[in-house]
Amino acid sequence: MAPRVEALLESTANVDLCAKGAVLHVTINRPRVRNALDAEAHHELARVFDAFSEDSRFRIAVIRGTGERAFCAGSDLKAKTERARGVLPHSGFAGLTHRFDLDKPVIAAVNGSALGGGLEIVLACDLAIAVETAEFGFPEPLVGLAALSGGIQRLVRQVPSKLAMGLLLTGHRISANTALRLGLVNKVVPTAKLDQAIGRCVDRVLRCAPLAIEATKQVARRTLELGSLETAIRQECPAVTAMLESRDALEGPRAFVEKRDPEWRGR
Repeated sequence: MAPRVEALLESTANVDLCAKGAVLHVTINRPRVRNALDAEAHHELARVFDAFSEDSRFRIAVIRGTGERAFCAGSDLKAKTERARGVLPHSGFAGLTHRFDLDKPVIAAVNGSALGGGLEIVLACDLAIAVETAEFGFPEPLVGLAALSGGIQRLVRQVPSKLAMGLLLTGHRISANTALRLGLVNKVVPTAKLDQAIGRCVDRVLRCAPLAIEATKQVARRTLELGSLETAIRQECPAVTAMLESRDALEGPRAFVEKRDPEWRGR
């Protein structure tokens, strides 16, 4: 069983945590290296998202970097004195990129450049809002590496092939507005309005029933794994069964008829 979030508050040297109601705010705190991650930081984030996944108090996680320069500059190459294999936790880069069983939404608050593994984090998140000054790219080939923590695989699924390969094969960086046009982020805002935009996004998700959100994400995630539309539509998902059998499934229509806000209980 994963530790509770409280147990991690004093044991994460590279990550700051802040719980606000049903939202867990996760901040990468390595500004001296533009929030690049070393092995210790990866494992700290893995433990954080393990705890988030199992803690029923939290419905949403928001991940960002410290400062205004960088969301995450990828791997800390200066600290990388061993081969990449074996360094990452089982759940992947930042404890997110190889995590395929998380049905709670994770939102990227892209406060600065997201390069290499930083972009892989953004691609692994469900929603992303970026500041106007953010840049995105995969510079790995420029240092003899490749975006092997899910970046290549996710990018070619999320944008047209030629555009994806243009980013992957050249190390070229794109602006936040270009990332928006490609669909890599949901919204671009001035730096001063990032927290406000994230807050609005969080509020919209929290208005929805928790089990409905989890069912939606589970269906969407599994659909990408299946080969045909018919198979995807006919798939059986445990989260859907839980949603349909829940008290909230009755509360939603009842609240609508009674013209009041629903009282979600997550069961």
